[in-house]
Amino acid sequence: MNTYSVKAKDINRSWHLIDAEGQILGKVATEAASYLMGKHKTMVSRHMDTGDNVLIINAAKVLVTGNKAEDKIYYSNRSNYLSGLKEATFNQMMDKNPIFAVQHAVRGMLPRTRLGEAMMSKLRVYPDSEHPHGAQIKKTELKGNTEGDN
Repeated sequence: MNTYSVKAKDINRSWHLIDAEGQILGKVATEAASYLMGKHKTMVSRHMDTGDNVLIINAAKVLVTGNKAEDKIYYSNRSNYLSGLKEATFNQMMDKNPIFAVQHAVRGMLPRTRLGEAMMSKLRVYPDSEHPHGAQIKKTELKGNTEGDN
């Protein structure tokens, strides 16, 4: 019996829609990372990007538990000087840029390699329910319905 090795031509990518409204940030990020890595597929491979495209909508309405809204701090230091360190709490980040908070959570669950960057390029996050990917999502839903009828 031979071991199956995934080839690039065998990879079929689909689209997954995640509605983050009223959901916990960590659970949304875990689900998105699982789809991006391809762990939901039978042909999962750690050395290849077998994952699917992920679309997260309503990122501005994501929740956190406990005191994380005030205690969770995002750091940035673009100037690389000690005096250039900036910090923002989760509430401040959600007011300023809710897309970053969700992307940051998903990025932390992916590999820190070129492969992880390729996975991140398939993630799209929108602060509200409007997005320009309606054709891709409808095609995937239609495909899922026709497979279930057979």
